[in-house]
Amino acid sequence: MMGIILAEAIGIHDGKFVAQTQSYGPEARGGSSKAEVVLSDREIDYPKAMRLDLLLAMNQKSCDEYFQDLKPEGMLIVDSTFVTQLPVPDAFEIPFTRIAREKLKREMVANIVALGALSELTRAVSRKAIEAAVLGRVPKGTEAFNREALRAGISAAKRIGKNPSVSRHIVWENEDL
Repeated sequence: MMGIILAEAIGIHDGKFVAQTQSYGPEARGGSSKAEVVLSDREIDYPKAMRLDLLLAMNQKSCDEYFQDLKPEGMLIVDSTFVTQLPVPDAFEIPFTRIAREKLKREMVANIVALGALSELTRAVSRKAIEAAVLGRVPKGTEAFNREALRAGISAAKRIGKNPSVSRHIVWENEDL
């Protein structure tokens, strides 16, 4: 769902070219699954990523499996709730699931928290576009809750920023965000 929302935000709401693919087999029920989003200001010739500019890993198995596809200068963002062994020291570590569980009382919105952080850290998609795409995909009656999840991710990412001299690791304190 995260890949679909991101692709809709980029393509429909920000008006860029986008291709989204996913591989969800039986592994999606407890293993690693993958969604790729390719974005460009020009037409896209091939819908799959050859090398990744960004990898957002929500669990250790996915981080281990897909990290090899990340460009050396690529950005790694992980859910530090579940990813504890980092392949590089300069990953962005944010406990998306823990934030969702403790601040929002629902782990199932960890992906929306992650989208908020991704939008803040990369600026690849406008805040207005990501919010519109999220609100267009969530069940009716949960819009305010999902908006709060998105904002929690943005807030967590703002605490890190893009400055390499600033710690890229968030130690979550429930009252912090």
